[in-house]
Amino acid sequence: MTRFKYDSDLIKLMMLFESMSGAKVKDCISNDKVLFIVGENDMGRAIGKNGANIKKFENKLKKKVKLAEFSSDVAQFVRNLAYPAEISDVKNEGGIITIHGRDSNSRAMLIGRERQNLNHLTEIVKRYFDVKEIKVI
Repeated sequence: MTRFKYDSDLIKLMMLFESMSGAKVKDCISNDKVLFIVGENDMGRAIGKNGANIKKFENKLKKKVKLAEFSSDVAQFVRNLAYPAEISDVKNEGGIITIHGRDSNSRAMLIGRERQNLNHLTEIVKRYFDVKEIKVI
């Protein structure tokens, strides 16, 4: 688990999203996309009816927005972060998380080009949990 600081732009994004959706934002990570980690059981409120909140926010920012629901269980949190990829099993053994993808396409989606997606996933999970490494099998 690491400590992190927010700059004023990220705080403004978080406040704007909270005021537009009514969901509590736990974390925000911004690069070419914006990732919001919302509190437990706030996913429906954050998405809005028929995705209205997401669409409105994407149009306002002119960036893609991704949402993930926080969970106090490491395995469920990893599943939430890797959502479009189909995961059959997640195991946590001694700080090493092993993700079993259903097929080669989902494994490729989890790893990404030059391990970019896997590194990003590891970085986010390390913010909240004491994790050494994430492996995809």
